[in-house]
Amino acid sequence: MVLADLGRKITSALRSLSNATIINEEVLNAMLKEVCAALLEADVNIKLVKQLRENVKSAIDLEEMASGLNKRRMIQHAVFKELFSRTQNLVDPGVKAWTPTKGKNNVIMFVGLQGSGKTTTCSKLAYYYQRKGWKTCLICADTFRAGAFDQLKQNATKARIPFYGSYTEMDPVVIAAEGVEKFKGENFEIIIVDTSGRHKQEDSLFEEMLQVSNAVQPDNIVYVMDASIGQACESQAKAFKDKVDVASVIVTKLDGHAKGGGALSAVAATRSPIIFIGTGEHIDDFEPFKTQPFISKLLGMGDIEGLIDRVNELKLDDNEELIDKLKHGQFTLRDMYEQFQNIMKMGPFGQIMGMIPGFGTDFMSKGNEQESMARLKKLMTIMDSMNDQGGDMSKNVNPSQMAKLNQQMAKMMDPRVLHHMGGMAGLQSMMRQFQQGAAGNMKGMMGFNNM
Repeated sequence: MVLADLGRKITSALRSLSNATIINEEVLNAMLKEVCAALLEADVNIKLVKQLRENVKSAIDLEEMASGLNKRRMIQHAVFKELFSRTQNLVDPGVKAWTPTKGKNNVIMFVGLQGSGKTTTCSKLAYYYQRKGWKTCLICADTFRAGAFDQLKQNATKARIPFYGSYTEMDPVVIAAEGVEKFKGENFEIIIVDTSGRHKQEDSLFEEMLQVSNAVQPDNIVYVMDASIGQACESQAKAFKDKVDVASVIVTKLDGHAKGGGALSAVAATRSPIIFIGTGEHIDDFEPFKTQPFISKLLGMGDIEGLIDRVNELKLDDNEELIDKLKHGQFTLRDMYEQFQNIMKMGPFGQIMGMIPGFGTDFMSKGNEQESMARLKKLMTIMDSMNDQGGDMSKNVNPSQMAKLNQQMAKMMDPRVLHHMGGMAGLQSMMRQFQQGAAGNMKGMMGFNNM
C-alpha cells in the first residue's frame, strides 16, 4: 500500500531527531522538510501541508524550552498531534456514515466512472457482509460495458453470492427493478445494484443513474472513487453528488498509487464519508474505513481497537472446551487446526499485522502473504489426511531448511520487533523451541493418551 510509504517516511523523519546530537533550528527544519516532502509525494493538498508546517513551527520554541526537558519527545509529540489533526480534517467530512439494518432489505446502489473498479467493489462489499452472516446478493444493471454481467457473474459464483442480470434485456432500469423485487421477495438483507459507468461525465450517464435510482429507491448510494487520479477526484465526486444523493464513498486502488492522499483529501469536500477502502485485486483486499484507526495505522501506531473487533467476531469466548483445555495446559493438533481456521476468518495476514503497533501494513509483501496463506492451507490439508497414529516430525526437519526459514522470517519482520525478540539469536531460539515441541510423539499431542 503506497500510503504505507507515507507512514514509513514520516516515522523515518521523526526518528532522525533521535540521531541528532543537538536539537536546534537546523535539525527541526530538516525534519519538517522530510515530513512535508512525504505528504506532497502522497499528493496531499499543498495548502494543507504548508499549514501543518506553520502550526508545528509555532507550537515549538526551542529557545524557550528548558534544558532539562526532553526536546525530542516534545517535538515528536507536536508533529504527531498536528499530523493527526490535519489528516483527520483531510478524510473526515464530519458526517455520520449510513449503516444497514439487520433483518430488513437494504438496497445499495453503486455509481462511478468506468474503470474505477466499481463491479469488483460491488462483489467485495457483498462478500464482506456475507462473511459477517448477512444474506447478500448482486444485481448487474450495467448494460453499457460489454462483459460487465460476465464479470459480476464470475465474481459472484466464486464467492457463492446469488446474482441477477440479463444477456437480452438492454434497459438497466428494468433489470435493476426486477432484480430488487426478486431479492426483496426472497428476504435478502444486502441487495447491491451495480450500474453503468462511462469514460467521462456525460449527461446520458447521469440520466441513467437517476432513472435507476428512482426505480429501486436505494437506501444508500455509493460513489466508487479511483485513487489513482488524486485531487482530480473532487470535481467528479461533486458532479455525481449533484445529480444523485451520494451518501457514501469507497476509495479503490489505494494499494499502488502515490496519489492516494489527494484522493482522500478530495472526499471531504463532497461531505460524504468514506465507508470502505480497496487495497488490492483480491475479494478480501477490502477493509472498513474509520478515521482514527486509519490515521493511527498510517503513522505506525497500529489499530488495537480494530484488532479486538476482529478477534471478538470469532466468538472465541464461546469455545468453553478450548478455554478449559488451555487452563490445564492442553493444546492438541486438533485445537491448532481450529485456530488456523479462525486465523483465516480474520482476513488477509497483511491487514491483521498492520493493526499491531510496530508492524507496518507492508509487514509482508502480497507475494509472501499469498505464499503464507497457501502454506497454511497445505498444512491443514496434511492434517486432514492424518490418521490417529500420527508420527515423529523430527525425522522430517531439515536443518538447512530451518536456517533458511529463520532468515526469511527475519527479513519479513520489522527490525524493531526483531530487536525486542533478541535479534536473530532470539528468533532462532524461538524456532528451536517450536521444532522441539513438534518433535514429540504426535499421538500424545493429539490427546489420544487420555482416551
